[in-house]
Formats: sequence, structure tokens, C-alpha cells
Amino acid sequence: MKLQQKRTLHSHRGVIGVESAIVMIAFVIVAAALAFIVLNMGFSTTQKTKQAIVSSTAESSSSMQIGGKVIGSGHVSAGKLNATVFPVKIISGGTSVNLDPSNTAIRYIDDTIEHGNIYAGALTSGVHDTLASAMQAAVTAGYVSSNPVNASTPLETKAIFYFNINRNNNFILDQFEYGMFAIAFEESERPQSLDIIRIEVILPNGSPMTMERTVPNISSSIVDLG
Repeated sequence: MKLQQKRTLHSHRGVIGVESAIVMIAFVIVAAALAFIVLNMGFSTTQKTKQAIVSSTAESSSSMQIGGKVIGSGHVSAGKLNATVFPVKIISGGTSVNLDPSNTAIRYIDDTIEHGNIYAGALTSGVHDTLASAMQAAVTAGYVSSNPVNASTPLETKAIFYFNINRNNNFILDQFEYGMFAIAFEESERPQSLDIIRIEVILPNGSPMTMERTVPNISSSIVDLG
């Protein structure tokens, strides 16, 4: 009789031990699953944060930069600028920029004038070595009414873009290409000495590329604005 009771007691202890092990294993599996879910959510959040940082960095920067000295075409006797031109290029590691007028705007501000968009168009074919030749081509294309370099002021203040180095004859400014934004000033809006001029090239993505200069004393037909 005692032997039978001992066997029953040992049998119950074995069953309880197995049940406890099963419960423990279940807890471990559930905890592991929860830990995996939490880690996966953490990785997903980190990836989204990284993407947001990269996107915000791209939005807050411009792919273009000033590529050299800003030059003006001066009218010495009037003491004013007929036109100004500033070189641009793609920054190292930057992406190509579409300079189609439907995709780009140029804002112009000086001491007394503000224009939301003066961008008339781009000369996509070939290259131009001088501002005078580029402006004459712009007259032919209908972007400006007359060539300001020849002291013939246009009817409206307008901006154009032309290439110095052109690899594919389109509106896209790529790495290793080099171009110029030129502004032809209408008679009453020509900047004079000590005026501050500000140009913003506005693209769909990224911050505007800004150029600001103070007009120096105009003592020659070629004016260095720095």
C-alpha cells in the first residue's frame, strides 16, 4: 500500500514538472516574439528617421554654386549697369539641375525693385564665350528685346542662361558643365554705384541659390562685382 502511494506521488511530481517546463517554454517563446517585434519596430523607425534626415538635408541645400567672379556690363557716362552675369556650376557630388523656364524661376531684388520671376529662357545649343554674343543670341531667340551690351536697353528686365561648357545641348546643367545666368536691365531699373542687387535661382527641390553683390564705382565697361 505504501509503495503504491509513493509511485502515485512520484508520478504526479513528474507531470507537474513537465507542465512547468511547457509553461516556461511558452513564456520564453512569447518573450522572444515580443522582443523581435520591438527590435523590428526600432529598426524600421531608425530607417525612416535616416530617410527623413537625408531628405531634409537635400531639401535644405542647393546643387548649384557660384563658379567664379560676377561681372557687369557698365555704362560709364550714366554710372549704371546695363547687364550683369554670374557663373554657376554643380557642386561636388551634387545632382544635375533642370533649368527649363517651366522648372526654374529667378527672383531679382535691389534697393527699389523686386521681381518675382525675370527668367526668360536658356540658350541650350552650343556655347557662348562672351556676354555680348549670348545676349545677341537671346535677342534672336526672343528672350530679350535688345542687346544691353551694345548700350541698347531692353523693354523689360529679363534673365537668361547660357553655357560656356555644354556637353549635350539641353536644359540640364550637369557635372562638369559650366554656365552663366545673365540679367539685362530695363532703362529705369539699371543698378548704379552702391546699389545692392540680389538674385535667387529658385528650383522645385532644394533651397534657392542666392547671389548678392554691392555695385562698385562704374569706371569702365567691364565691372568686377567680386
